[in-house]
Amino acid sequence: MSGNGNAAATAEEDTPKMRVIRVGTRKSQLARIQTDSVVATLKALYPGLQFEIIAMSTTGDKILDTALSKFFLAWQIGEKSLFTKELEHALERNEVDLVVHSLKDLPTVLPPGFTIGAVCKRESPYDAVVFHPKFVGKTLETLPEKSVVGTSSLRRAAQLQRKFPHLEFKSIRGNLNTRLRKLDELQEFSAIILAAAGLQRMGWQNRVGQILHPEECMYAVGQGALGVEVRAKDQDILDLVGVLHDPETLLRCIAERSFLRHLEGGCSVPVAVHTAIKDGQLYLTGGVWSLNGAETMQDTMQTTIHVPVQHEDGPEDDPQLVGITARNIPRQPQLAAENLGISLATLLLNKGAKNILDVARQLNEAH
Repeated sequence: MSGNGNAAATAEEDTPKMRVIRVGTRKSQLARIQTDSVVATLKALYPGLQFEIIAMSTTGDKILDTALSKFFLAWQIGEKSLFTKELEHALERNEVDLVVHSLKDLPTVLPPGFTIGAVCKRESPYDAVVFHPKFVGKTLETLPEKSVVGTSSLRRAAQLQRKFPHLEFKSIRGNLNTRLRKLDELQEFSAIILAAAGLQRMGWQNRVGQILHPEECMYAVGQGALGVEVRAKDQDILDLVGVLHDPETLLRCIAERSFLRHLEGGCSVPVAVHTAIKDGQLYLTGGVWSLNGAETMQDTMQTTIHVPVQHEDGPEDDPQLVGITARNIPRQPQLAAENLGISLATLLLNKGAKNILDVARQLNEAH
């Protein structure tokens, strides 16, 4: 009898407890929606695991809420880490196992010890115009002279000032909910510019009055894609999230991030991109602008790439490329994408882009 009892006890001990994977996120509604979508995919892939979402406020969120101007300026001149630092501290202290971000919020050089373990399938990378109720049915072109358009992005303001000189562009702060409330309730703005992907994820597509295509406004590096940040040495978690890599999005974003890194751009300067994969070619268009949009330099390059099938074995010791680890995607296309970004940045720098960027940076810091 006692033998059977021991066997039962051992069997019970051998039954693995459901492993809990802790997922960090910012507290904003959009961040929660984005995190929930990634967790839902992981749950479907790994029914034997449990996922716990841990939401936290970042310095950037607190600043957006209180609009402290000096901190806001620090954020505006390139402190992308204000939205990621607390989450990275939680990763470092082993309080969470992975963090879901908008890829465009992640700098092209991550702090030591971290990597982007997955780049999820991109939603629309374009910018969208949301109009004040009294201007519904208009476009930026048909808005009255001197109409004020709100945007928090130097990139958007520079391109659109150049394209629509009859409009005035003014900074607008806050998360998506706050900005839409300011548009609707204050009489200050005729329209605001937001990322189309964020509006889609929030279920607010009905507010989109106009989509800005690349010929009107190129998008931010990584816009529309989600990145999953993990500890670089946590092989278990890297394997777990690696299946989320979307090969086409990954290659486009490696090229975009490589272009930005080589230009040494950031939020403090107007840099924008447009990428496409067609017939085995990866096309990258990139541009830089002066703050007022008067000066610009743009070009397009392409490279041969074969969009890889997932789950092919790559070399075991792949280093990161622009902060991204993708061991289950063949190495060659990743390197081609990185080199494309470097080549285009080098071309623009050789044509004098550095001068435009330096002046934009100095002017922005002087503000």
